[in-house]
Amino acid sequence: MTTSLHLASQLAVNVLDARSLLTAFGVLGVGVVLFAETGLLVGFFLPGDSLLFTAGLLCTGSADQAVHLSLGPLLVAAAFGALAGAQCGYLLGRKAGGALLARSRSTRLREGAQRAEELLERYGYAKAVVLARFVPVVRTVLNPMAGALGVPARTFTVWQVIGGLVWSLGLTLAGYALGSSIPNVDRYLLPLVALIVVVSLIPLLAEVLRSRRTAGTREERG
Repeated sequence: MTTSLHLASQLAVNVLDARSLLTAFGVLGVGVVLFAETGLLVGFFLPGDSLLFTAGLLCTGSADQAVHLSLGPLLVAAAFGALAGAQCGYLLGRKAGGALLARSRSTRLREGAQRAEELLERYGYAKAVVLARFVPVVRTVLNPMAGALGVPARTFTVWQVIGGLVWSLGLTLAGYALGSSIPNVDRYLLPLVALIVVVSLIPLLAEVLRSRRTAGTREERG
């Protein structure tokens, strides 16, 4: 009976909590979660940013941790999950068009689809694909939207690889670097995760401000 309860507690995984996912599935879980978040519409709620940062942190072994990950395999799993997921999402969108999104009852998913379409129209394919990586929900929806809207496969692939590597490897290495330099940094994990999510939005915010300034300048000249 005790053994069964212990096993059940190990199998109970909170998919919204990065540490819970990493404790249960390790490096393999990182690849699977990133694939689902970036390639399958059902994965829009998964914690990609915090998962990558926390995983990098757990590679340092600098704190009293229940799980320790190896940096090399983690980087491979993160990159593979992010890149393969985005490409899968694009192919699904290309074949199914907007039917997948039309069937969804999730308000959050529909809002993400609208933002994704706005990004593609406002910033062009290259910038939109890269910037979307740093916006939760949008990074899930933009890939099938790109396929449905007819973004050229070569253009999408090149820029999703660039954006995917910067996002997945950058956040992982940021967690690793911080964990290596600050003892017991995991005590401040929640505020650090919140900070890293805010920082990840900086490229998008900077692009929005730049776009508004450009539009303002054109209106003044006009």
